[in-house]
Amino acid sequence: MLVFAFFNWKISTGDSFVLYQVEGKNIYDMILKDFSNIKWILMKGVDFDESLLRDPFNKGYFRTESNFMVVRFVTVISFFTLGKYLLTNLIFSLLAFTGAWKLFLFFYEQYPHMHRKFAIAILYLPTFVFWSSGILKDSICIASIGWITYSLYQLFVRKTDFIKSTILLIFFGYLLWVIKPYILISYVPFFSLYLILKNVNMVSSKMLKLILAPVLIIGSMVAFSQIMSKLKDELGQYAADGLAKNIKTQNDAYESQAGKGGSMFSYGTEFDGSVGGLVKMAPIFVATTFFRPFIWESRKLTTLLSSFEGMALLIFTLSVFFKAGFKTVFQTLTKNPLAMYCFLFAVIFALFVGATTLNFGTLCRYKIPCMPFYVIAIFLIQETTRQKKENLLKNKQVVNV
Repeated sequence: MLVFAFFNWKISTGDSFVLYQVEGKNIYDMILKDFSNIKWILMKGVDFDESLLRDPFNKGYFRTESNFMVVRFVTVISFFTLGKYLLTNLIFSLLAFTGAWKLFLFFYEQYPHMHRKFAIAILYLPTFVFWSSGILKDSICIASIGWITYSLYQLFVRKTDFIKSTILLIFFGYLLWVIKPYILISYVPFFSLYLILKNVNMVSSKMLKLILAPVLIIGSMVAFSQIMSKLKDELGQYAADGLAKNIKTQNDAYESQAGKGGSMFSYGTEFDGSVGGLVKMAPIFVATTFFRPFIWESRKLTTLLSSFEGMALLIFTLSVFFKAGFKTVFQTLTKNPLAMYCFLFAVIFALFVGATTLNFGTLCRYKIPCMPFYVIAIFLIQETTRQKKENLLKNKQVVNV
């Protein structure tokens, strides 16, 4: 938290301080002077009187409700932290940690013996920890993902704490929808698929399992595509057509910035702007999210650190896939509901991010929600490989005896 606060305050000033903290504290000060000013945090951001902004350069930012939601949080938290940046930053960091911890407990309950690996994926992943340690949208999003997972699991698996879980689900679901709707759209369907398949695994009839599993998977995919179509207006640039336009804009921006330095990057291939072209380029977008920037592409300290993590993740992925083999990878992702949900969410989310992010600086931050799930999916493939080897050794020992 202290590293993030120092970085955003002194090294690379960003939205965390110059927008969210400055304007959140501004509204807090206004309320202290006149309590009637509390109306500003109860209305939509587009209705905020921009003449009251502390920094005129922040004009226009409140028209995006996701920005104003973070400012609301800063304002409310300021009543407990007296508007101090470090203390407010700490509260945001703790909020994100509560979600990360709930996520860790969820996975721990499924595979207790893998707790160290889950800790690495969720609690110790460098970029994940860094970019969820301050006053940012990402901190709220990480908290929301964790609590949504916890609430859904309580409601549909444990079947306990109905009222509490429902309230938490509605609250954090709303926050995620306002701040980053594409996370909610790409996460909930696949976690719901996990819940369904987990219940299918409890069915004793193998024949019924064989029938139900593929039907549910195909049905979920169809439902997901229908949701994307119905919510086209709400998703804007994250809908399929919006993604296509955004990618063309990105390529044009890269060409205009070529040779000027900075963090802009290219996909290295032409994109025709069609949905079919989007599907063809999906592997490039996904690989970009997980593994780029490469070390030779990094021009800043933050992207350099992320590039080392990406390189390590690429080596780890290739190592696990090579040792496991195609058959084991395929079986794990199709027969293990937990691995399937983690992998599908990570890949779909990576597609969103890779297709809409303009430079490596934002890529490093925007990709963090999917990183723990991708790493966990790889760990689960590794675990399946280990179990297969152990079973093979046991069978050989039995034969020798």
